[in-house]
Amino acid sequence: MSGPEPEAVAGPGGPGLPAGPAEAVGPAEPQPLGVVVTPTGDAAIDARLGRLADADHLPASGHLEVYEDVHRGLRDALAALDQRPGPPAPSSTTHDIRS
Repeated sequence: MSGPEPEAVAGPGGPGLPAGPAEAVGPAEPQPLGVVVTPTGDAAIDARLGRLADADHLPASGHLEVYEDVHRGLRDALAALDQRPGPPAPSSTTHDIRS
């Protein structure tokens, strides 16, 4: 035969739950993910990647704006590579320097 059942204590969680520290009501504060971004050596790209840290201080609803901004900047940087003149193309004619 077992002893009497323990009496339920009315705590912050309601009747039947143990009393404990009060929990915050509402969403928790944003917590940094702690993702480390390795510098690329390109100042413009590094600045864009550094912007990702802004998401650490925003609620999840604000992350999309940061991610889209970073994506747009990286896409523009890649597109700019196509606009830069590269080295001259090799000549299609062969010159005989023995003449």
